[in-house]
Amino acid sequence: MKKVRVFAAASEVATGVALLIVPSLVGQLLFGAELTGVAMTVARVTGIALIALGVACWPGAPLVGMLTYSAAVTLYLAYVGFAGGLTGILLWPAVILHAILTALLTQASTKREEI
Repeated sequence: MKKVRVFAAASEVATGVALLIVPSLVGQLLFGAELTGVAMTVARVTGIALIALGVACWPGAPLVGMLTYSAAVTLYLAYVGFAGGLTGILLWPAVILHAILTALLTQASTKREEI
């Protein structure tokens, strides 16, 4: 059963990386349509989530998966806000929320290691 979980986790990470690097190609291969505009941003956030899911399902602590997602999505959404020109009313509150969650998850992870 462990081998199946590792395979599933690795598959999710691979799909997530593909969505981060070539989201339009993944959209074309899966749905037969090229992703454009905001769909590219949503696909990349989905890629981050799939990577975090794979990390969380890997043998070890699920906390690391949540920390991976929160940190990566904080950085990516901040990048989108500064460089991508996409700035909805909730973008910066989401960046701040995820930054706070990243700090709290980092703190929880550190305390867990000390126990």
